Amino acid sequence: MDIFTLPFMQRALLAAVFTGLAAPAIGTYLVQRRLALMGDGIGHVAVTGVALGLLTGTSPTWTAVIVAVLGATLIEVIRERGHTNGDVALALLFYGGLAGGVLLTGLGGQSASTLQQYLFGSILTISLVDVWVTVVLAVTVVLICVGLAPQLFAVAQDQEFAKVAGLNVRVYNLLVAVLAAVTVTVAMRTVGLLLVSALMVVPVATAQQVTRSFQATLRLAMVLGVGACLGGLVVSALVSLQGPMVAPGSTIVLLALAGFLLTWPIGVLLRRRQRLLTPFASGEPEGHEASTEEHPHEHGENCGHRAVPHDDHLDYVHDGHRHAPHGEHYDEH
Repeated sequence: MDIFTLPFMQRALLAAVFTGLAAPAIGTYLVQRRLALMGDGIGHVAVTGVALGLLTGTSPTWTAVIVAVLGATLIEVIRERGHTNGDVALALLFYGGLAGGVLLTGLGGQSASTLQQYLFGSILTISLVDVWVTVVLAVTVVLICVGLAPQLFAVAQDQEFAKVAGLNVRVYNLLVAVLAAVTVTVAMRTVGLLLVSALMVVPVATAQQVTRSFQATLRLAMVLGVGACLGGLVVSALVSLQGPMVAPGSTIVLLALAGFLLTWPIGVLLRRRQRLLTPFASGEPEGHEASTEEHPHEHGENCGHRAVPHDDHLDYVHDGHRHAPHGEHYDEH
């Protein structure tokens, strides 16, 4: 029997697609604001929410959403006020959330293995109800992240400019924090609360290697997120059929990291090429300028080297430098 025709696998694939879309979507704004580890902190706090659900016999997903949103709001308030001991307060909040979750799970008579499926993910056991909850929450996150992209980007890029432009910076910052909290709970059954930050950050970092605009980064990060989730799930299922059990959550994260390692050299080359092609703003060129009397090559219209405009003349990219005709010799930039 083909494993991909089984109902539990189809539910897992559906959850993986929407998780892969939502996590990088909000992660793009967190990376832009240099809050890449915020998802990790919210994940720690959400453990308490999961434990409350197990203790009270209600849905751990919804209790995790509520506690994660409250924790994310508190994190944003602490960050915004910028107290000198703010990092200590955040550390207390993160570790308190994790310890509180473990304690409440024990008080509820649940074993550590019950909590583990939320800490490290258990997408293959996700129920149909949880799938629909994941789909609804993920679609909400994606629609807001894409629909309010200009406003959210303005706030993430330059808050002073956003204030001058009339945007309510505090409201948008809180919105990003709440969306991050919702995304954490969406992804907790896919990759787990302890690995969710990786799914929010790594596809974004990978996309940044090959893109040069925010919109392109956002779109590509979402594509890479879906690819990592589906690829990790498929690889995990195929390997597990051969004997050893491989956790889908860790496979998804490792696949995303592999994508980053593969694109990093490409990003280095693209950035180097961009620096070579970018003309100097005006006036004298930056860096060392050397004059060479003897030049082994005569630059011109059909010389085969790329010409770059520079004020009132052209520079020719040659051997990693820019050579500019200057009288009977060439200036080397």
